[in-house]
Amino acid sequence: LFLAVCAVGIGGTFQYGYNVSIINAPTQHIHRFLNETWTGRYHKELNPDLLTFLWSVIASIFSLGGLCGALIGGSMAIRLGRKGALLMNNIIAILASILMGISFPTGLFELLIAGRFLIGINSGIGICVQPLYIGEVAPKHLRGGMAMGTSIFLTGGILTGQIIGLRELLGGETYWPLLLSSSCFPAFAQLLFLPWFPESPRYLLIDRGDELSCAKALKRFHGSLEYRREMEDIQRECFALDGEKPKKPWQLFTDRGVRWQLITVIVMTMGQQLSGINAIYFYATYIFEQAGISAEKIPYVTLGTGACECLTALTCGLLIDYMGRRYLIIGGYLLMTLWSIVLTFSLTYQELYSWVPYVSMTSVFAFILSFGLGPGGITNTLTAELFIQSSRPAAFMIGGTISWISFFTIGMLFPFIVNGLKQYCFLVFLLECSLVAAFLFLIIPETKNKSFLEIKKEFHKLNFGRNT
Repeated sequence: LFLAVCAVGIGGTFQYGYNVSIINAPTQHIHRFLNETWTGRYHKELNPDLLTFLWSVIASIFSLGGLCGALIGGSMAIRLGRKGALLMNNIIAILASILMGISFPTGLFELLIAGRFLIGINSGIGICVQPLYIGEVAPKHLRGGMAMGTSIFLTGGILTGQIIGLRELLGGETYWPLLLSSSCFPAFAQLLFLPWFPESPRYLLIDRGDELSCAKALKRFHGSLEYRREMEDIQRECFALDGEKPKKPWQLFTDRGVRWQLITVIVMTMGQQLSGINAIYFYATYIFEQAGISAEKIPYVTLGTGACECLTALTCGLLIDYMGRRYLIIGGYLLMTLWSIVLTFSLTYQELYSWVPYVSMTSVFAFILSFGLGPGGITNTLTAELFIQSSRPAAFMIGGTISWISFFTIGMLFPFIVNGLKQYCFLVFLLECSLVAAFLFLIIPETKNKSFLEIKKEFHKLNFGRNT
C-alpha cells in the first residue's frame, strides 16, 4: 500500500507542486530570453507592458491547463481506469517537458507557453485521479493517512522545486531550460513503477464487474487474510448502487441525494484556495527583509516555508486517523484566523519596535503549519470520502474545476487586493477562514473509520429532511 501511494504520487500531485514552484527561480532569465527573442525576430525592443503581459501568460497559462485537466480527469478515470488514466497522463508531461526544453535553443517562446499549458493539463488530471485511486485502494482504518499521500507529494514537489531552482543548481542562467524540462523525470519514474501495481479494486468490481480481478487486487493490497472484509464492503456498495453508471458532473447538481456533500466540497475547495496561503507566500519576502535577512539569503529562508509545509503534511498524515478529519480541518481554519489577526497587527506596527518583524516571521510559519494540518491536507481526503463510487469521479471534476478557477482568480485579483488594502488584506482572509470553519462545524460529520455507505447515510437527513 505504501509503495502504491509512492508510485501514484510521484507522477501525480508531485508534478503539480513541482511545476508551481520551479517557475519562480528563472523569472529574470525568462524575461531576458523574451527580450532577446523579440529583438532578434522583429529588430526592435520589447515594450515593457508587453513583456509583463507575456510573462503573465507564461505563469498563469498553467492554471488554465489545470482547469482543462480537471474537466477531463474524471472522464479519463472512468474510461481508462484510475491506473490507466495516470499512466496516459505521463505522455502529456513528457511532451510538455520537450516543448519547454527546446524553446530556448529554437528561440520560440511560444513553445514555452504551450509547454506550460500542457504541464498544467497534466497537473489537473493528476490532482483529480490520484486521490481517487488512493481513496479506493485504502482500507477504512488507513484511508485518512493514505489519502494524505496526495498532500505529502504535493508539498514534497514544492520543496523539491525550490531546492532544484536554487541558482547553485538549475536556477542559474545557463540551466533554466533544463529546470523547466526536468518534470519529465517524475513522469518516467511513474511509467516505470506504476505498472507493477493493480488497478483500483473498487473500479474493477463496481465499474467493470470483474470480481476475480478485484479479489486478486485486494489480496495484493490487503494480504490474503484481511482482504475478505474489504471485499464484502465493496460488494455491499455495488449492491446498493444496483448497476448505476458513473454520473456526469452536471448530474450531481440535480441529484438531491448528494446536495450537501457537493456544497461541502465547493466550500472546502474555495476555502482552501482563498484562505490567504497565497498572500503569505507573496508577503514572505517582504517580511524576511524586514526581519533583517539579506536579499541573497532569502531564497534559502523561503526553503524553510516549503519544508514547513512538507513537515505538516507528514504530521497530518500521522494524526488524521487518530484525531479524525473534522477536528483537524476546523482547527486548521480557526488557527489561520488567529494568525491572520496577529499578522495584521504585526505588519501594521512593523516599524515601531525591533522585535515586531520576528513576530511577523513566526506568524508566517505558524500560518503555513495551520494550513498544512487542516485545509491543505484534509480537503482532498474528504472529497474522496463524501461520495460513493458512481459520484466520486464527477465530484473530483467539480472540486478540481472550482480549485483551478479559484487559483486563477486569486492570481489575477491578489495584486489589486494587496495594493488596495496593504497589510489589511489579511482581514479579508480572516473573515473567509472563520466563515468556512463555521460552515464545516455545522455541516460536516466525522468520517473516520466509516464506510462510504455509512458516510452517505450521515448526510441523508441533511439532504432529505429530518422525517425520512
